[in-house]
Amino acid sequence: MTQTQPPLGPADRHGSVRRSGAGRAVAVLVLVALAALIPLLGPSAALHGTGEAEAPGAGGTALLRTVLFAALCIPVGELFVNRLARSSPGTQSPRPALPRSWSPLAAGAGFLAALGLAAVVATGNLLPGAGADIDLGGLYASRDGKLALLEVNAFLVAGLCAASRRPVAQVWPLAAVVVAEALRAHPATEHTALTGTGLTLVHLTCAALWAGGLLHALRVLRLWSGRRDPAAGAALLGLYARVAVVLLAAITATGVCSSLRRMPPETILGQLTGTAYGRALLAKVLLVAVAAALAVWARRRLRRAADPLTACAPARAEVGALGLAVAVSGVLTALPLPIRW
Repeated sequence: MTQTQPPLGPADRHGSVRRSGAGRAVAVLVLVALAALIPLLGPSAALHGTGEAEAPGAGGTALLRTVLFAALCIPVGELFVNRLARSSPGTQSPRPALPRSWSPLAAGAGFLAALGLAAVVATGNLLPGAGADIDLGGLYASRDGKLALLEVNAFLVAGLCAASRRPVAQVWPLAAVVVAEALRAHPATEHTALTGTGLTLVHLTCAALWAGGLLHALRVLRLWSGRRDPAAGAALLGLYARVAVVLLAAITATGVCSSLRRMPPETILGQLTGTAYGRALLAKVLLVAVAAALAVWARRRLRRAADPLTACAPARAEVGALGLAVAVSGVLTALPLPIRW
């Protein structure tokens, strides 16, 4: 004679939810810790056997730059997807329910990362050993110092806007961070620096929209699914997927053009394996290719599966691949630029 299990009571259900929530939190913490190892250990690994010298504190600089990039992606993605959610054909209200914003926390992390990078610039691009090593006045005397201060102030203003009644105002300080990063990556002494700045500007903007947008879209879908509104969630994911195709095309085009500026076509194959910058770039290309393949898989499920929300599984994996690509991007900024042979 079989025995049936009694139905779960409210206490049992709440306990199960708490355990699953705690498990997800632990998994996220583990993934964040693993992702932090990429910028910390990445410069040394990429430089191994190339004969190139590693800049002092390259791992710490790469980690700070990774945090800054991630802090930029989160609010940009929220602004982007929240706008899509309001215009999505599946929503029943001009003000649909949205998850709690992570933008204030992201702005705080970005502010601290930008402050750390400003301290690095103030000590001659070295990690400061003590407060006396930091020459704050010297920041106003150099181009890199002024850009570092601009990023610090921009994240501070973005955080205030995120906590205000008009969080959409964040778009202006966030745009200032993107412009500052594009200018920093291409000093005035570089050949055709304006072209490189424009390419980086488009590349970084589209990358932030893609990675941050997908992360927030999945958060919105989880909220709407809990409220039994799967049709609206599928419509939002489909709308995001159509825009993501354009973003991926722009990222690919600007990335190829930027790579050819750094490494001429006749030397690119050798530099992809023989230089630290080339190795990190190759790793980033592979991660973006994996993310693109997962995006195609998610799009096919969205169109053909009986339950369109099964596309969330490959989309979550896509977020992971994009997160690793952001970490590798941080490593790229701490490596010596390839020599134009």
